[in-house]
Amino acid sequence: MRRGVMYGVMAGAIWGTVFLVPRLLPDFPPLWLGAARCMMYGLVSIAAALPMMRRLARKATREDLFAVGKLAFVGNLVYYIFLTAGVHRVGIGPTSLIVGILPVTVTLAGRRDAGAVPLGRLYWPLLLVAAGIVCINVDVFAAAPSPSGPGGALDKLAGIACASGALLSWTWFAVENTRYLRRNPHFDGNEWSVLLGLATGLFGAIAWAGCMLTAGATHTTVHLDARWTVFWVLNLGLAIGPSWLGTGLWNAASKRVPLTLSGQLIVFETLFALLYGFVYDWRLPRPLEAAAIALLLAGVTWSVRRHDDGGGFGQPAPIEAQLSANP
Repeated sequence: MRRGVMYGVMAGAIWGTVFLVPRLLPDFPPLWLGAARCMMYGLVSIAAALPMMRRLARKATREDLFAVGKLAFVGNLVYYIFLTAGVHRVGIGPTSLIVGILPVTVTLAGRRDAGAVPLGRLYWPLLLVAAGIVCINVDVFAAAPSPSGPGGALDKLAGIACASGALLSWTWFAVENTRYLRRNPHFDGNEWSVLLGLATGLFGAIAWAGCMLTAGATHTTVHLDARWTVFWVLNLGLAIGPSWLGTGLWNAASKRVPLTLSGQLIVFETLFALLYGFVYDWRLPRPLEAAAIALLLAGVTWSVRRHDDGGGFGQPAPIEAQLSANP
């Protein structure tokens, strides 16, 4: 089970990079970024699917295809469009911290699942996580200047709404993806990641076609060829790293740990996003930021111990026996 925790931390480290790309590409609309990332994820997944295509065709049922389509649409395309719009309007800090409430929302959503530790045992770890999120939100909103321009206040509110939309999308994805993998152990993490990628690529291609058709009507243009090169290189990196490898690691973690603990592990996405932001800005965290990071780490560590002591790590062995092919 501790291997599942390690996979969850690794997935968070990779996923933290998704917050940087919208900041590096502020001249591209969120829908373009979301569609391009999903389309490139689909191309990477086609290459990964070739050696296992026959096996996937034998395993996949109509129910599987319907489930993977819903998860891909909400958990990849919709989530990243919301996240990108939030970063564009309010920055990496507030967006990552609103999404960072996921440990609380996912834990609450999974409180009745098999293997979940009673919420009473998680009260203090969750309180530490919540305190960390409050500290860093206070710091970011107090230190960050208001957006400039005629619609600055509205942009800030829209950014908070978009970040909240990303939070809701990811909460639903994390809960439903974990539950479906538990009910259907005939897929390992790598196979399920490939199926998610193929479905995501299809939605991304449809969205990209819509972007191209409406580009003229919305007067959306990017003139520099160099910017397009950066655009495609970064989206290819997102497809290989966060989308493919990160999803595979998360699927492997989801099948090894209780849903309440997987909710806690998502906090590492926020921590790594903040770390990458500090490196990009070439600065050290401010006192409240440092306190928040310490509180989040303490809360997650305490939660891991609660699950270990309370039996939450004891999941059915037959599922674990089928995970040897996971990344």
